[in-house]
Amino acid sequence: MGQRQLVCLGRVLLKRSKVLILDEATASVDTATDNLIQQTLREHFSDSTVIIIAHRISSVIDSDMVLVLSAGIVEECDTPSRLLDDKSSSFSKLVAE
Repeated sequence: MGQRQLVCLGRVLLKRSKVLILDEATASVDTATDNLIQQTLREHFSDSTVIIIAHRISSVIDSDMVLVLSAGIVEECDTPSRLLDDKSSSFSKLVAE
């Protein structure tokens, strides 16, 4: 499954989309590969809108905005730094875990 995800990401790199939606794009890869993918996304899609759906905090910690859902309902939405500063936020609690 991880190889399939990498091929899909390769196709996206070649296409140079202005809007990119990633749904658990790094779920089936190891941490080193996840880090490489995150670095590649930052470098090659800095002028694109990238929506990342992820459970791994490392996949969204560098994002401009984070939206936390709980049971399909928006629980909070703000910059990662603001959510981390608020120790009562769900995002801050997830990072602490």
